[in-house]
Formats: sequence, C-alpha cells, structure tokens
Amino acid sequence: MAMTATAGHANADPHHIGVVIEHAGPAPKRIVTAYGFWIFLLSDIVMFSCFFAAYAVLVDQTAGGPRGSEIFEQKNVAIETVCLLLSSFTCGMASIAADVRNRFWFYLGMAVTCLLGMIFLVIEFKEFTDLIARGYGPSRSAFLTAFFSLVGCHGLHVTAGVLWLLTMMAQVFAKGFRPDVLRRMICFALFWHALDIIWVGVFSVVYLLGGGA
Repeated sequence: MAMTATAGHANADPHHIGVVIEHAGPAPKRIVTAYGFWIFLLSDIVMFSCFFAAYAVLVDQTAGGPRGSEIFEQKNVAIETVCLLLSSFTCGMASIAADVRNRFWFYLGMAVTCLLGMIFLVIEFKEFTDLIARGYGPSRSAFLTAFFSLVGCHGLHVTAGVLWLLTMMAQVFAKGFRPDVLRRMICFALFWHALDIIWVGVFSVVYLLGGGA
C-alpha cells in the first residue's frame, strides 16, 4: 500500500508540476507587459510635456499673424471636450463589462466610445482644414507651428486609440474574454484615459488661456 501511495504521489507530481508551470509560466510576460506599457505611457507624457513647453514659449510668436483668440472656435472645442470626456466614461463601462464577461454591454460601451472618438476627430480635422484654407497653416508662424504640433499629435493618438479599440472588439469577438485579451483591454483603457487627461491640458492651455489672449 505504501508503494502504491508512493507511486500515486509520483504520478501526481508531474501533473501538479505541469499545472504550476502552466499558470506560473506567463507571469514574467505579464510583469514585462505591465512595466513596458507604463514606460510607454510615461514616455508619451514626457513627449507631450515637451510639446506643451514649446507651445508656452512660442504662443506669442505670431509673426504678425492671428492670435488664438482670433481663430479658435470655442463652441467646437467645447463639443470636442464633451465627446472625449463622455468617451472616457463609456470606455470605463466597457472595461467593467469585460470584467464580468458581458458581451452586450462591452460591445455597446466600445461602440459608443468609438463613435465619440470619431466625432472628436471629425471636428478637429475640420478645424485644421478650415485654418489652412484661411492661410493659417503651421508654416504661418511659430505659434501656429506649435499649435498644430501639439493638437495634431494628440489627434494622431486618438486615431491610434480608435484603431486599437476596433482591434479589441474584433479580438473579443474571435477569442472571447481570455486573460490575454483582458490584459490588452486594461492597457487600452489606460491609454484612452491618458488621452482624456492630456486633452484637458490642451483645452486649458491652448483654447482657454491661449484663446483668451
């Protein structure tokens, strides 16, 4: 009986080790992914800090051209801000739905987030094309160069976020709420919320302070 128990224990060990390895194996990858993504977000914040600093230095360098108060449409900017802030809420709802494995509310939250992001991009694109059509392109003055660089860089990030959002929806549709998919969803939500925080800075520094100059 002792031999049987020993043999049974020996037979159980490989299976037990296999389970431990199976669950513990991806842990370093999860840790690397988490640290890597936070490093990416921090590097993005540093980059935007440089754009904000450049804008602060060049905001008065209009070279005889228009100032912010002469060209900014505050109504459109207000709509952009509302859309992006609401999209942060709907993104959070989609994240909660993903945590509880609710496909309907996940897809609804992500779809509304995508729609609000697209509205934001359309308004911003129209603002840029209108300014360029009026002769106020980025080459008109150092102020406009800094403006287009800062706001345009944020717009490119929102565009990337929308594409990432659509990818997440496709992954959940194809793979379900697997742990790796949920991990990517957390990264996406952090990225999207970071864009909202940066936009609050853009709205305050560029459109409120700069627009009122």
